[in-house]
Amino acid sequence: MSQLPMMLGSWLKITNHLALKLASLINQKNSFIKFLLVGLLNTIVGLGFMFFLKNGFNLPYWVATFTGNTLGAVVSFLLNRSFTFTSCVPIKEGVPRFAAVIIICYLFSFSISRLLAESLTDRDWQMNLISNDSLAILLGTGIYTISNYLGQKWYVFKKGAA
Repeated sequence: MSQLPMMLGSWLKITNHLALKLASLINQKNSFIKFLLVGLLNTIVGLGFMFFLKNGFNLPYWVATFTGNTLGAVVSFLLNRSFTFTSCVPIKEGVPRFAAVIIICYLFSFSISRLLAESLTDRDWQMNLISNDSLAILLGTGIYTISNYLGQKWYVFKKGAA
């Protein structure tokens, strides 16, 4: 566990470097495309950690999804504030708003996805190819991405919020 801050620091350096490279390639006015690119990176980081913790360490569903989602949220806040929305929202104001959106989206998305996964796993098409928890993680990630974008755009980083 003592290496986690070093690993997180390395991830943040890598993601910041990637964001700067992407910024030079993308039109500065298209926040949706930038959000999707940041979201892709955020999803790779968060989802990767979720599956790593759930399947690699056999941690419980809620621990794995919360931890992976939290790490992805840190990447998301930093890159969306500076890169996607080029926001002037002060960190003191932005972080609590961001945390509220993240928590609401997390609870909503992963609770709904858990219920959906449980109802879908009784179907013949699934044929036990994926566990309930893994299916719920995949469904939750999609729901979370959409609800998180809307919350960040309209509440956390909205124009005139500074």
